[in-house]
Amino acid sequence: MKTKKIKMVLRNIGFALLVISVFSCSSSKESKPSGPEPVDYINPIIGAITYGKKSKDAHGFGKTFPGAATPFGLVQLSPDTFTGGDNGSGYSYEHKTIEGFSFTHMSGVGWFGDLGNFLVTPTTGELRTNRGVPDNPEDGYRSRYSHETEETKAGYYAVTLDDYKVKAELTAAPRAGIIRFTFPENDSSRIQIDLSRRVGGTSTEQYIKVVNENTIEGWMKCPPEGGGWGGGDGNADYTVYFYCQFSKPLKDYGIWSADIPDVPRKMRFIRQDDYQLAVKNAEIFPSKKEMQGKHLGFYSNFSTKEGEQVLVKSGISFVSVAGAKENLEHDIDHWDFDRTREEARNSWNKAIKNVAVSGGTEDEKTIFYTALYHTMIDPRTFSDVNGNYIGADKKIHQTSDFTYRTIFSGWDVFRSQFPLQTIINPNLVNDEINSLLQMAELSGREYLPRWEMLNSYSGCMLGNPAVSVIVDAYEKGIRNYDIEKAFAYSKNTVDNTGNGELGYTHGNISKTLEYAYSDWALGTMANSLGKGVIAQEYLAKSKNYRNIWNDEVNWFRAKDSIGNWLEWKGKTVHGQGCIESNPFQQGWFVPHDIEGLKTLMGGEEAYRNELISFFENTPEDFLWNDYYNHPNEPVHHVPFMLNTAGVPHLTQKWTRKICNDAYGTDAYGLCGNEDVGQMSAWYVLASIGIHPISPGDNKYQITSPVFNEIEIQLDPEYYPGKKFKILANNNSKENIYIQDMTLNGKPLNRFWISHQEITEGGVLEMQMGPEPVIQSIN
Repeated sequence: MKTKKIKMVLRNIGFALLVISVFSCSSSKESKPSGPEPVDYINPIIGAITYGKKSKDAHGFGKTFPGAATPFGLVQLSPDTFTGGDNGSGYSYEHKTIEGFSFTHMSGVGWFGDLGNFLVTPTTGELRTNRGVPDNPEDGYRSRYSHETEETKAGYYAVTLDDYKVKAELTAAPRAGIIRFTFPENDSSRIQIDLSRRVGGTSTEQYIKVVNENTIEGWMKCPPEGGGWGGGDGNADYTVYFYCQFSKPLKDYGIWSADIPDVPRKMRFIRQDDYQLAVKNAEIFPSKKEMQGKHLGFYSNFSTKEGEQVLVKSGISFVSVAGAKENLEHDIDHWDFDRTREEARNSWNKAIKNVAVSGGTEDEKTIFYTALYHTMIDPRTFSDVNGNYIGADKKIHQTSDFTYRTIFSGWDVFRSQFPLQTIINPNLVNDEINSLLQMAELSGREYLPRWEMLNSYSGCMLGNPAVSVIVDAYEKGIRNYDIEKAFAYSKNTVDNTGNGELGYTHGNISKTLEYAYSDWALGTMANSLGKGVIAQEYLAKSKNYRNIWNDEVNWFRAKDSIGNWLEWKGKTVHGQGCIESNPFQQGWFVPHDIEGLKTLMGGEEAYRNELISFFENTPEDFLWNDYYNHPNEPVHHVPFMLNTAGVPHLTQKWTRKICNDAYGTDAYGLCGNEDVGQMSAWYVLASIGIHPISPGDNKYQITSPVFNEIEIQLDPEYYPGKKFKILANNNSKENIYIQDMTLNGKPLNRFWISHQEITEGGVLEMQMGPEPVIQSIN
């Protein structure tokens, strides 16, 4: 009897365990995502080409980098294929060889690039101290590679260097990076580090010290004399500090030093044969523990077994070696490469969850999430983990209440990138504004930079874009900075670079129109702050665009300083007072006074007809052209102006067409320079169905979404709504036209939505169809 009871109890226990087991398996299966997560759609190879077989202009393609980074991180660990020329990221997909892997990179810039510092290369055989040239890799340490071995994912990059049979895997943390090399069997394996390397130039002085059998530390100075940003004209002046460790002890190591010619250090000089010969014949100092010089490198020799893995990790700082060490110890205090890789992937998963889309094709999701990824490279972290940063006064400062940031491509990013971030990353916008204000103050200039890189006032491009970013943020309630200081510096900026007493910029259409817009932005902020007299003055100045309207040609036309009209060659001829555009393209930049523009053009019908012709002459591939030129920023707001012309269906038609034909899933997937997030931010906003015309007026124009459902998570520290949804019912490749709309269940009879309506949360719902609804809705 007792035995039967025991058996029954055991049977019951067994059944219970089986039920628990089945339930657990079922729960675990249910908890796993049914398909790829959003982060799995990110493909950093998109846009990673400078010039190639499809090039039609001098500006090239995306110029992004394909390597590993974290959201807005200080480190971007990526392969480098070429050092010189207008090759901003250091990598181009059509190049056949790789120089190595460096820890800092710019994304999508259209000028001579910079950074690309601390270049690490695995080699075997004879030690070579120069990079060599792409056509003859045997002459240097660069190696051939195949795209078939490349793997590009969020926070991860891998490739095999064919000449050395070494697999390289890269991953990054916010302020440090780690590389895993898998070597063949070889008695002369090596890791070497070129301390002089810099995209678009060279570092002019370096220091290195062997700390112990696993560690080196040092720095590299990169002033304008060494080229870099804009070939030196961008005034980038920085020092990169490193604290680097090796998993394999340093036993057979040394330093090389080149006796370089006494010539300027910019690219056109250092690429000369005598300079490169000096680098090739650099003196080797075996077992040297410390050195300072003008062209240094470091190497560590060792033997390896087949498949042996050797890891290199380094912290990077722009402040000090101690900062680099602290950054490394905080971010990667171990040798677990896969752990760091998973942390990087998770950081991207968390960052992009702010915007979730469904209903598009797999390719559209790849383009969308990669675009979202590209908008989260810059403005990057510039301060160390302890808050220390180098200010514009070249001194060390510390911040505890915001992250000091850098890389502000103002003329590009005020249009789409920062309006996007005001919705999904308002804290980042606060960081950037605080950083810009610090620059204005610590530089002693008391006005804002136009294109900022590592504290430089590069002066690149035109306009007063930092004023636009500040005003747009302020009007949207993003205000965690000194508001009076922000207004004062914005006013100083507009006064420093504006249309002046003439009421126009002589000889220049582009500047006249852009300065009129920044006058409007300042006047708008003054009005909100109750500064009525100042508001009236600058809002009046914002009408100065009218001073260069010429009735004879019925368009904007450049004047000289005494009021004479300059030669006119037609609206589509580039130049004529236009920067990177022609008068037809630049002339649409009156975002703040569209009704005034209509009046100049002869009324709404004339305005509408000009807009229609502007798009009808645009080529199918959207590459560089004389009409709607999507590869460059001056026209990025123009498709949405069709909403204001009484033909919103044409905004819907053209934005869907641009999203479909101007973006892709390969290295050629960006039809023009990424420009530090701008090209991708345009896609993100347009593909979810909203985009501003005039940042600062709090309006987003509504267009046809690519996706059926979009959900935006809102930051509760800034916005009262928890989430905002956009639904496009019956959406498809054919059904691209909005039939009707509701906002939170109530009919919406306008084709714009305010920032406040979005951030209060709710649902914008559209019914889509195959035929346009021809009606004028203002």
